[in-house]
Amino acid sequence: MGNPLQFLGQGDGSSWLENAIRSLAPLIREWIQQPQQQFWSLALYIMKYFSQLLFLASAVSAAVPYEQYILAPSSRSVRPVSIYGSNGTVTSAVSLLSNKTSSPPNTIITPNSSVTFDFAKNIAGWPHLKVASDSGAIGVTFSESSLWISSEASDATADAGLDSPIIFNITKSGEYKPPSEQDRGGFRYMTISNYGSSDVELEDAWVHYTAMPHWPDDGLRNYTGWFHCNDEQLNRIWYAGAYTNQMVTIDSHRGDSLVYLGEITSNSTVNGTINWWSNTTITPGDSALTDGAKRDRLVWSGDMAIAVPGVAVSTSDLPSIRNSLDSLFALQNATTGQLPYAGHPFHEKLGLVSFTYHLYALIGVSDYYTWTGNTTYLKQHWPAFKTGMDWALSYVDSSNLANVTGIPNDWLRFGMGGHNIEANAILYHTLTLGATLATVLSEPNITSTYTALAASLRTAANSALWDADAGLYRDNTTTTLHPQDGNAWAIKSLLAPPSRAAAISTALQKRWTPYGPPAPEAADAISPFISGFELDAHFAANNTATALALMRSMWGDFMLDDPRMTNSTFLEGYSVTGELHYAPYKNDARISHAHGWATAPTAALTRDIAGMRVVAAGGQTWEAGPNPGDLLYAEAGFHTELGSFGSSWRKTSGGGLEWNVTTPAGTSGRIAVPVNGTGAVSVAWPNGTIEMKEYTADEGGRWWMHDVEGGDYRIVVGDGAGVGPQSSGAGRGMGLGRAGFVAAAVVALGMAVL
Repeated sequence: MGNPLQFLGQGDGSSWLENAIRSLAPLIREWIQQPQQQFWSLALYIMKYFSQLLFLASAVSAAVPYEQYILAPSSRSVRPVSIYGSNGTVTSAVSLLSNKTSSPPNTIITPNSSVTFDFAKNIAGWPHLKVASDSGAIGVTFSESSLWISSEASDATADAGLDSPIIFNITKSGEYKPPSEQDRGGFRYMTISNYGSSDVELEDAWVHYTAMPHWPDDGLRNYTGWFHCNDEQLNRIWYAGAYTNQMVTIDSHRGDSLVYLGEITSNSTVNGTINWWSNTTITPGDSALTDGAKRDRLVWSGDMAIAVPGVAVSTSDLPSIRNSLDSLFALQNATTGQLPYAGHPFHEKLGLVSFTYHLYALIGVSDYYTWTGNTTYLKQHWPAFKTGMDWALSYVDSSNLANVTGIPNDWLRFGMGGHNIEANAILYHTLTLGATLATVLSEPNITSTYTALAASLRTAANSALWDADAGLYRDNTTTTLHPQDGNAWAIKSLLAPPSRAAAISTALQKRWTPYGPPAPEAADAISPFISGFELDAHFAANNTATALALMRSMWGDFMLDDPRMTNSTFLEGYSVTGELHYAPYKNDARISHAHGWATAPTAALTRDIAGMRVVAAGGQTWEAGPNPGDLLYAEAGFHTELGSFGSSWRKTSGGGLEWNVTTPAGTSGRIAVPVNGTGAVSVAWPNGTIEMKEYTADEGGRWWMHDVEGGDYRIVVGDGAGVGPQSSGAGRGMGLGRAGFVAAAVVALGMAVL
């Protein structure tokens, strides 16, 4: 019988659901007719199927709000939307565009001529050409940035040189496409050139889109989460991050674009162009969450630390996350517990060790459990988690800090070593997560051990590494460098006390360039990866204004809207000068313009601005608490297998706040109402009763409601206090009881089918 997921994407939102329920009908009839001894086993199967069906139904229903912002294509056949430019003589190139309004004649490209098409966003896949000519040679090249458009070469995947064009030798009219290994993972621009000695005539040209390979061809826009506010730039940032993570989710059998790893280096001299391909199986399953769409097309645990929360609140593509995590743990050293710096085949080729990326893999186990509540998965990986923690703790010396001298590999920063603040802050965070997981698995001794080690590490780091004059932590005990990574992580991990967190947030902001925060530990680099942790840190330090300013300037004005970008996905790194040069590389053309580690705002906007976060076990425990900043309204929602989560708020004309919170029945959490001073708040409870409560704000500007049962709440602060529970809230898509409505629809449709 299978899984209701097989019907997803078959028609519109109602027809796939009807197909799934129709498939269930014969089983229910069989169930009714079974003898008692088989009755309950079949009943349990039906209940599991129905549970999956309700989850998918609620997920699909969530795809409706604000889908105009979704950048994923509506089908896998993608055609260009405009002509960027041409060289030589090209006639009727408009006939190959997706938005042509008439039927112009076929495109003619004369010898030594070319035309560059613009897809208006970053895409991935194989070019398909329908050729009317019966001879000739056609070259196709690709570029993510307009800087590397060329009729002779594509942008780069190797440490030196440029990538070769795909060449089609025309022997007869018909359709031409490259082998599957020449799946170009990222490009906005595609140039078609005539390499032959006679004219070539094209009837059609399109790209078969290959990202998200496990999703239905017409279901690439089936998001399970959404975000909206009154700032259009922030809306676009949220969806660009979600789309970036779709782009870096690839066919697991077409991974690894670093085919010359160890052969071509940044010091190599390359004559001409180099061949390229991606044909390595990098994970189990059929899809993998990787670092970059064009490059590296590999699994890196550090990148996942940023990407996974963004995936969870947008597409909920948890299978790809699990495939990638499993690929890393398959490479764990069974004796020492050490986890790989990167996945297959990078690990086997170079065998590099990274303290921080080892910890990121452990964090990945916690993240996966947080978003799924899958205790079976947690139990399976728990022994590996503990041996992995033992490996990391073996580097803790008498100072109670980890000494990572001799383990220099990290996110391509320089100078990793000694009692490093970043490494120790991440270790502190991992110990804290491990203690929580040990509690889930009823291992109190492990909980106590990890908690005690974390406490001693925190004390030692604050004593040895804090520079009060700078208001920042030093990189290690032997330097005056104040790194971005370690200071951001000190706040994010809660290693820094609140007073120091505020000082760090202020000091980091003062260092900003017009293009974003510098990472002095990586020369002149701006790292969207580490800046993502800085973004989280500003929110954690209760500095919403700074966090919003960072998103708008770095992710919005520069990474999204600069004309050299894809204007749809976020890039790997660049220079403090705004040049598209990334200090760890000499070959600027290899910079990835779709990198999952650059997508932090997607999760942050949902979690910190709209104010809805999963705390544990797939949302069994949650927390709601917006940070309005200078926004007028915001809302976000997402789904887990437990149901629908959402938060929708708006400021009122008198300076108050109206806020709707939706969480699944059977869950629990706490609600943090953003307030100032003292006053009254109206709370409409799920049972319909309305209470007026007096509040006094805490130091963070919050009034807390603890031990709140899951359900639909309406909270009104200020001039609107006392408004009843039927008000609609800030935006659409946040009506109370969305999951309940969908469940009722499923049952009703099921009865009709039966």
